[in-house]
Amino acid sequence: MAVINRLLLLAAMVTLVGACGAPNAPLTHDAYVWQRQWTPGLRDAVDASSDLVRAWHVLVAQADRDGRFHGFAPDRDTLARSRRPVVLVVRIDGRLARFDPTALTARIVSVVQDWPGAAGLEIDYDCPTARLPAYTAFLRDLKSRLPGVPLSITALPTWNGSTALDDLLEVPDDAVLQVHAVQAPQAGLFDPAVATAWIDAFARHTHKPFRVALPTYGSRVSWNADGSLLSVESEAAALAAGAEAAELYAAPSTVRDFVAGLNRHRPAGLVGLVWFRLPTPQDTRAWSLATWRGVVTGRLAVATPRIVLQAGRGGDAPSDVIVDNPGDSDIAPPPVVRLPATCHLADGIDGYTLRRTAQALELVATLARPIPARGRRAIGWARCRPDSPPPQQGSPVS
Repeated sequence: MAVINRLLLLAAMVTLVGACGAPNAPLTHDAYVWQRQWTPGLRDAVDASSDLVRAWHVLVAQADRDGRFHGFAPDRDTLARSRRPVVLVVRIDGRLARFDPTALTARIVSVVQDWPGAAGLEIDYDCPTARLPAYTAFLRDLKSRLPGVPLSITALPTWNGSTALDDLLEVPDDAVLQVHAVQAPQAGLFDPAVATAWIDAFARHTHKPFRVALPTYGSRVSWNADGSLLSVESEAAALAAGAEAAELYAAPSTVRDFVAGLNRHRPAGLVGLVWFRLPTPQDTRAWSLATWRGVVTGRLAVATPRIVLQAGRGGDAPSDVIVDNPGDSDIAPPPVVRLPATCHLADGIDGYTLRRTAQALELVATLARPIPARGRRAIGWARCRPDSPPPQQGSPVS
């Protein structure tokens, strides 16, 4: 595996040099493998996606907020079979109370040495902006202890306003700018216009190649009455009940259009994208693999949802309100479903609530999840006349 990875690294470096010299070369696509447990579904996803990616960014260790260091065990055979370079990712919790650079450096060096022939190391640290000078010193020392190992970091858009950013970016060989899930939950998961401004600002700071991390997922976010964040549920449920909650979702069509825009108007130094995270069948808040492929290739076919009243069983049973996705790509849930005037009683389920207007009863998406490709979901029930027409999509809630 070491020889294969070295050859792949050489090929990747040649590709990178070519990309830097050819501004019209297509953006490359990498993927984060962030799962701690390597399930059969994850192995299948790697096998099925290797033709899309330039490199895997694999989570191999994490320093948690209490300073404990956790190592993970990715499936090396599956990664080797994909014949794609592996970038080792070590995550450092941004809330780490006591940052011991000497001990942390030693642990990270040990992890890298256990992966001979790895294509590089990426440090994922949501460093507070005020600590950027200390982080720069940490990275400089870490790089000196890993000669010949390309070093990358994830970067936050909030760093763009710091005078210390330029010095920081001189240390790693490249960087990955994160433009999703970096604002308050009320601002949503991904905003294309804001992301574009962040990328342009970051490009003015760096003189080295960089990539942009884009989302393939949704999250349920809960916060307290004072607006402070309580929990974020993505891969696993947090079982938290805050004063308010919302389902945040990066719509595939929105991200596809954003990528097309980057390809048309690419900032200097931008060489590729890193997708967070590789979708698997068990990851219910991530896009399907087919949807992700459609976004990456630019061939995403988004269908219009069909909304129907499905008669209940028994003469007096209410009808189910069903949203059906006939397409091969995931779609966002309809924000509002307006029931026909012939319906006199209704209620929402599975993330929808009832709203009464002067014209009709409406089911409003509050915590609704995306509708998977070729999937259908009941979002409520209604008592209507037998000859009622189908429900219609209404205007989003203002």
